[in-house]
Formats: sequence, structure tokens, C-alpha cells
Amino acid sequence: MKRIFDPIHRFIELAPGEAALLDLPAMQRMRRLRQLGLAYLAFPSAEHSRFTHALGAMAIGTRAFDAIVEHDRGLFSNEREIAAQRRLLRVSLLLHDIGHGPFSHACESVLGKRHEERTEALLAQPSMRSRIEGLDLDPDDALALIVGSSPSRYPALRELVSGPNLDADRMDYLQRDSYFTGVVNGRYDAEQLLASLRLIERSGELLLGIDGRGVVALESFVLARYMMFASVYFHHTTRLFERILQDVLHELWPDPHALDPIEEFLRWDDFRVLNELNDRQSVAATALRERTRLYGLAAEFNAEHDLRAFEACESALRERFGDAGLWADSQSQLLHRLPLVLDEPDSRTVWVTGPAGIVDAREASDLIAKLSGRVYWRKLFVARSAGSIAEARAICAERLARL
Repeated sequence: MKRIFDPIHRFIELAPGEAALLDLPAMQRMRRLRQLGLAYLAFPSAEHSRFTHALGAMAIGTRAFDAIVEHDRGLFSNEREIAAQRRLLRVSLLLHDIGHGPFSHACESVLGKRHEERTEALLAQPSMRSRIEGLDLDPDDALALIVGSSPSRYPALRELVSGPNLDADRMDYLQRDSYFTGVVNGRYDAEQLLASLRLIERSGELLLGIDGRGVVALESFVLARYMMFASVYFHHTTRLFERILQDVLHELWPDPHALDPIEEFLRWDDFRVLNELNDRQSVAATALRERTRLYGLAAEFNAEHDLRAFEACESALRERFGDAGLWADSQSQLLHRLPLVLDEPDSRTVWVTGPAGIVDAREASDLIAKLSGRVYWRKLFVARSAGSIAEARAICAERLARL
């Protein structure tokens, strides 16, 4: 048994076969992929990697599975089935991020391939398959849990790995990102949420849900996600440098298809991208290397009803600074991936057990009902080369005063 110390989950234990899986180059590469991309330029301690997150997701996913078994052991055929599903869950969570490229989602938009496609290619490699099979598991079962594009024999496990609401991925990264950025907003009542997990039968499938006593913990979980998007993931400094990074990646990869072969893709990580900047003198490369803010924040709007104000300011700034001098950044996120209406076909929700039977989480919580749906973060940036940021802010203030 191998023990790894982690600041979030304390000691994380790995069986010999799991430790052997970690030794593969594709897994070790995740040490060189930052979990939060360029967020370290706004939060200097956000240097944690996808490698540590993978370990954390496995740790908290295992705790979730063990809590489910404790309450619903009778829903499993026997102890052998429990052990096999537990191994499958742990391996799938260790592997769930291996398809990410440098700076994660910024890389995807340039290369035109989602990380799930890379994951499929990586799990097809003989060395990877043999290590997974050495744990008496089918690699295709792990792929079905991670990618979620094909039916899985274990729908509850798939929810823990790649589900829309109660996945171990999110359970770990909220706590981990909060810890390493120093932003307390990502904390939620993890102990109570884990203790409340249940298997609930719906339409002939065993799905993941919670006991009614865990509704407040679920509320804290939903709120933590909103707070981290508002405070960290869509922070204006992070967004600013991600915009610059896009130009850098286009420079480095003029032909995105050159990275289609998985062997070539694996040669790239965050460190290599940054090292490549040393010999480049373009505006974008220099700005990213020297942390030069090419844009200044003129205004931001964090509510949908601000759309009229956003459009008014955008129009005024575009008139003054031109299309090349203005960058309108609009980000949106489903606060919790609950369907927008209760009768939406094929809706994926969190089911809650209680005295009245099994109900939708939005019926069990007014807070979750009000929070379900899409939220927006809109920002207006002005290129510093185009004019004064103070002037841009004054223009926005004057235009908003008219509304």
C-alpha cells in the first residue's frame, strides 16, 4: 500500500496496481498541467496540478462510494461486486483528466478537440490498458464512466465520475481550488453531503441522490460553485491573460492538426508552452512572459438583468475605441446542472428522499429552485494601446447614468 499526503484529504492510500498506473508517463504529465491554468497570475498560490486533483477526486469519490455502500449495501449482489465497483470508480477518477492539454480549456478552443477525445485515445494505448486490466478491470468500463458518451453498466458510478450534479471531480476541485487560492468561498459541508448520499431507483436505474437531511449541505455545494466562478474562475485578471494566451497558442500551433497524434499531443504541457515564449518577441508572447496587462477592465456586469446596461456601455466604448480597441467578454455557466423546468425531457436532477417520498431537489429546497439556471459574468476590456482606461470607465459611468 502506498500512502500520499494531501492537504485536503490527508493521507490518500493507493493499492500497488493503482500506484503502477500513476507511474505511466501520461499520468505523470498531469503534474505539469496546472489545475487552474493562468489563475496563478491573479492568485499566486494557485500552482496546484491536475495530478493532485486526480488523487483528490479519487479520495473523495471513494469516501462517497463507501458512504453509499454503508446505507445501501443490500442493493449490491455481493461483496465481490462491491469491491469491483470500488476499484473501477477509483481508477476512473484517477484517469478522468488525462486528456487535458496545456492550460486546459484554452488549449481545446485552439486545437478544436475536446479532452474527452484525447482520453479515449489514451485509454486505447496498450500500456494503459494493461495496467487497468492488471487491476481486474475492463478499460472500456472506465472510459464509459469518464466520457459518459456511451451507456454504462453503472449509472450511479458514472454520476460520481462525470455526472452533472454530484460528481467527485467537483467535490474535490471546489475544496482544492479554494484552499490554494486562499478564497474561502469554495468551502461547503462535504462531510454532511457525503453522509447523505443514497442510491435511488428511478425508471429501473439506480441513480445517485441524497437523504432529505442533506439538503442544506447540497445548498452549500451549489453556492460554493457559484462563489468560485464569481471569485476565481471568471476573475478579470484570469480572463485577461487567457485572451492573450489564445494568441500565443495560435502562434505556437499554426497547424492545430499537427497535435492530433496522441504521441505529439503528450509532448506538450504548461511548462513547455511557457518555455517556448523565451525566444518569441511577439506582443502576446512578451505580455504573457512578463505579465503585461494589454487590456484594462472598464466595467463588469454580473447579473442577467444587467444586459441592457452591458449593451449600452459596449456600444459607447466601441464608438470611442473601435472594434480593435474593445474586447467584450461574456461568460455564462449553469449554476447547477439541474433542468430549467421540472418536466423537461430526459432531465438530470438531484433526487431527494424524505417523508413525502422521492422529490426533485428544487421541490425540497426553495434556494436550489431559485438558483437553478444560467448565470452570467460580462466584462468590457479596453486595449491599453487604444486609450485611457480611466476615460473608458468614465464613459461607462456617464452612459449608465442615463439609463
